[in-house]
Amino acid sequence: MSVLRIELRRSAAAGAALLALAVGVAALYIAPGRWSEGWMSLTLTIKEYMLLLWPIALAAGAWQGRREHRAKVGELFATTPRSRAGRMLPLLVAMGAALGLAFLLVLGAGGMRIASTAAYFPPDVVAIAIVGAFSLVAAVWLGLGIGRLLPALVTAPVLAVAGVLLVFFTAIMRPDWMGAILSPAYGSTPFYPFQTIDPRVTAVLAIFMAGLALTGVLLLVAQGPRASVAAVLPVLLGFGVAAAIVPRDEAALVAPVDPVARELVCTDDAPKVCVTRVNANVLDALTPLARQGLYTLAKMPHAPTQAHEDRRAFLIGEVPGRDADIVEIDVRIDDHGGLAHPDAVVPEMVFGLGAGYGGPDCERNSAVERAAAYHLLGREPVSDVGVIPEMIEEDPQLNAEALALWQGLQKLPAPEALSRVTAVRDAILACQDSTGLLSR
Repeated sequence: MSVLRIELRRSAAAGAALLALAVGVAALYIAPGRWSEGWMSLTLTIKEYMLLLWPIALAAGAWQGRREHRAKVGELFATTPRSRAGRMLPLLVAMGAALGLAFLLVLGAGGMRIASTAAYFPPDVVAIAIVGAFSLVAAVWLGLGIGRLLPALVTAPVLAVAGVLLVFFTAIMRPDWMGAILSPAYGSTPFYPFQTIDPRVTAVLAIFMAGLALTGVLLLVAQGPRASVAAVLPVLLGFGVAAAIVPRDEAALVAPVDPVARELVCTDDAPKVCVTRVNANVLDALTPLARQGLYTLAKMPHAPTQAHEDRRAFLIGEVPGRDADIVEIDVRIDDHGGLAHPDAVVPEMVFGLGAGYGGPDCERNSAVERAAAYHLLGREPVSDVGVIPEMIEEDPQLNAEALALWQGLQKLPAPEALSRVTAVRDAILACQDSTGLLSR
């Protein structure tokens, strides 16, 4: 233990861990909106930042691995009765523990921010975090072995650059199962709140990283060129085992869904409002807004009576049909884990007239639908830039056409105007062109 304490003080372990911690926390808090939705989003974001953390660990190990060469004490240590493996064990433990702990501390730094708002803790987070920490251990041990084998001054910076390229290109390489084995950042880009990583993908990464770590250890303690060549066997074996068990199906490799996180959590009273379990913390804030949208749509006959968070847009493959009794809502989370853009909830619900947005081949007339929606809202069509988050510019002609149609509706008797608005809704449901339905 005394030798281990000395290694922690005198080696690059503490410095490398502090650097990794500082880089990881800074990267997280530059864009907190990427992971404020919950624990899985946080874990995936840190896993994505392996693009920075993994090269740091690799370079730190290489820098430390050339210590004996730099101090010119290799021959002196070789004369001692203690084996090289025994002498290197404290260094391996110190460097590995420091970098692995740094990863967990980055996770903890983000976790403190979302602990009060994250409504769901997926069990997969634990396995992904442990394998992420072990990935840094494997990187620093591999760096130690390469640094000892190639003790040049440029080895560490070259490995840092190579590490960035390796993590990036293996994460996007094809076929996908190769990336799942090779890249510590694979599958980490967050697309939606109920995304996860298949446990089999996590397992194959752990197997490959174990082979990589053992290769680094053998390079560090190898005595002679034959032992150095034989050191590549563990990583080859690890890749072979991982390739034999890695899933090949797209559902497991490309943004898989956590079914528990996707489950709906609903209000007890009517009109029913539901959100996914991972966003359950915003249900109280969303409910009055969603009900206001339902009351607005209720001016039409056969209007929807429930509001659910939209889950269909994130499904891969065949998307199930929608229920005419349900209007779907885009739920957005702000940087602090609360409901973002609350002013957009009611307009977005009404803009689709409760009929959804049809398929990609449906005929659409945005001016007609816009005029009909604003008639239900009871106000004149205005620019939605700044209200609808994704809208950064607007076609003035479109709003002018909608305004003219809206003014025409105001001149009609209320029952006739509502009848025409309902006809637009029915056209959307039937995937038909709504042109002329307001001005017939």
